[in-house]
Amino acid sequence: MARKLTAHSPPGASLSVPPSPTTAATSLEIDAQAAPRLLFAKLVVARTSREYRDKETIFAQGEAADAVFYIQKGKVKLTALSQQGKEAVVAILPEASFFGEGCLAGQPLRMATATAVQAATVIRVARQAMVALLHQEPEFAARFLTHLLSRNIRMEADLVDHLFNSSEKRLARLLLLLANFGQESKPIPLIAKMSQETLAEMIGTTRSRVSFFMNRFRELGFIDYKGSAMHVHSSLVSVVLHD
Repeated sequence: MARKLTAHSPPGASLSVPPSPTTAATSLEIDAQAAPRLLFAKLVVARTSREYRDKETIFAQGEAADAVFYIQKGKVKLTALSQQGKEAVVAILPEASFFGEGCLAGQPLRMATATAVQAATVIRVARQAMVALLHQEPEFAARFLTHLLSRNIRMEADLVDHLFNSSEKRLARLLLLLANFGQESKPIPLIAKMSQETLAEMIGTTRSRVSFFMNRFRELGFIDYKGSAMHVHSSLVSVVLHD
């Protein structure tokens, strides 16, 4: 299990980002990593790959749910729109995530909109092909279920974060997750810069608040900018751990 870092932890030390439900998903994620390899080995014709630009829609809320998707590269944002026109961010899914699986349970229409965060490569698998594979390949079905369980645990952690943490902590946690700190995949501390409007939307606050916190993070040495990229330092976790 990865240990927690403080601002004084040595470079290269492992990192876990609270709240604890996120860490609890790690063992599940490790086992689920083989699912995509099994999927690609079995499906040759029934899958297609496409590259999406930043903010490009993959599918929209209300569209027919007829396929499952897999993030081969990049990140995807899921948002839901209320009847009153208020939008909420449901999840930010990292690389190696499945989404759109509601169609497998008979969901006729999409309940959320999926949008690429920066550039993303996404694989689409037709619902019929996915259903057939789940029935024919017990090993893949088990790993796919494990993947869904680990994602649900992470989404529960995101909900706890929104309910109980300040907007400053939510922003710090989001930046750490975008840089893959606390996740099984290798950290990528140098990430493409995102607009303050997008960050504000993701954590449920205003652009002015995000601007204030980002300036403070930079002054404290938690982040810095290198051209069109942002460098997220592991010391930023001290903001998340601070009571």
